[in-house]
Amino acid sequence: MKIFFRGLYARFVAVIALLSFFTLGVAQAAPVRTPEVAFAIPTFNCLGLYWSPPGGSAEKSVLVRYRPVGTTAWREALPMRYNPIPNTDEALTDYRGSVVHLAAGTRYEIELTLAGTATKTTLTATTWREDFPTGEVVRVPGGDAPLAITQSGTPGAYRVYDGRGATIDVRHQHDVCITIDASYVIVRGFKLKGAGSVNNASTKPIGAIVVGGGNHIVIEDCDVSDWGRLNPKTGFGFDYESAIYSRSAAVSQLVVQRCKLHHPTWDGSNWYEPKYPTHSMGPQAISLFNTGGNHVIRFNECASDMDHMFNDVIGGGSNGSFRGAPGPDSDIHGNIVSHCWDDGLEVEGGNRNTRIWNNYIAQTMMGIGNAATSIGPLYIWRNVIVRSQSQPNAGGGNFVKMGFAGGEEWMTGHMYLFHNTVFRADEWLPTGGLGGTRIVKHTISRNNILHVRGADNYSLSNNRLNIDNSYDYDLFNGRIPPDVEAHGVRGEPVYEPGAGFDSVTQTGKFQLAANSPGVAAGEVIPNFSTDFSGQAPDIGAHSRGALPLRFGVKAQ
Repeated sequence: MKIFFRGLYARFVAVIALLSFFTLGVAQAAPVRTPEVAFAIPTFNCLGLYWSPPGGSAEKSVLVRYRPVGTTAWREALPMRYNPIPNTDEALTDYRGSVVHLAAGTRYEIELTLAGTATKTTLTATTWREDFPTGEVVRVPGGDAPLAITQSGTPGAYRVYDGRGATIDVRHQHDVCITIDASYVIVRGFKLKGAGSVNNASTKPIGAIVVGGGNHIVIEDCDVSDWGRLNPKTGFGFDYESAIYSRSAAVSQLVVQRCKLHHPTWDGSNWYEPKYPTHSMGPQAISLFNTGGNHVIRFNECASDMDHMFNDVIGGGSNGSFRGAPGPDSDIHGNIVSHCWDDGLEVEGGNRNTRIWNNYIAQTMMGIGNAATSIGPLYIWRNVIVRSQSQPNAGGGNFVKMGFAGGEEWMTGHMYLFHNTVFRADEWLPTGGLGGTRIVKHTISRNNILHVRGADNYSLSNNRLNIDNSYDYDLFNGRIPPDVEAHGVRGEPVYEPGAGFDSVTQTGKFQLAANSPGVAAGEVIPNFSTDFSGQAPDIGAHSRGALPLRFGVKAQ
């Protein structure tokens, strides 16, 4: 078996221990945190780990093991790298990292060891429950007036606002369909239409669902369409007007799941209209600006058509900052994301323990925007990217944007890209893979299919300002920097017959054929290389022999 990142982490330091400060359904008092005490911040399937052990340095990593409480066998997780961030307390600790692919509602024991030393700690933490404890259920009828949610539930009894069978259509006479300013609430089953008043001349964005404050908020099984206003100055929809919108630092632990957010009222512009050069502008499915984070966005379908394009599909801001979107300790996974002129997923800003996996991203310019990551780590794995296009009949972008927003000084966080697939469904491959020609810093790339449009395009950025990157075990057909990809494979992927996405079943088959370059040519990455047999995994998002990948509302 290949040894993961042999020698790579000899430069980094850390130890980790976990301390769960809440679970969904049972709130606990937040612990008093000191840099030397390890703690964890959970979601359903991940634990973000934090620790500042004595003796930490760039020459030492923190080794991570975990197991469910009550079991005996330890499992290895990805080591944590030493990465204190100056001039902010948003980083929390010197060492940060995540354990992923965990079971919901399960208590885990974590052991952290500062490499090469006797310094060690253990902690326990519990992932969020998926069966939210409910209390009062408020049945909401349909109508043409907005619903204001201001009454909270409790940690042991979420207040449920049940809209199943109801439609709130405000007919563009009001800016919002639902406002939420409460905690421990579930908003379930609503069909929402018509947000964005024709009488509102303000340029301030609106949202069909606006979350103004609160924590432990669940928005599930909702269908939102026909939102937004026309900007008379551009002839397109107003920028950032969203199906779900929040610009509140007080909002945390927001769960958006199994929702269909589709077809805004107005089209968004691409980078070449109404004048050149300009940034794309228009509606979005979900926009979060500098919120408290610890959100989960999963199993949603965020799609439209070529006449009603998004700016970004899921995104927000601020990009050049220590906060940004989606916010720290957040997960985005299992979604179908399509039809935008900029980023399918915009994950930019601090990206402290931000995790992006198992998303199907199609009909975008940039598949994933990450300019920049100032705190990290940001994890991007097992995503499938299809069809990159910057205007109706031309252009393309990158699989992952890379680069910076607001200056290179924000490019200080670490990023990991594992087992992603850039899939050729038609002629619209991206023109850039990991960064194209943009600056890339502090990035590790392993086991990715970096299939770009032509041999003259860059599968990996060769910008002269790149620093502290490690590229290996990728499958690529474009240009790459010299002296990288020692175990990488040059070639184009060959897929099994019938490969691609099935829009009826919302499943995908993206396995390599047995004779394809990249078969059994990957590196074993602890906690990330799953569902493979043999000595080494396949390169890409989908292992041979694995079940079809599931996305969207049927992926739960």
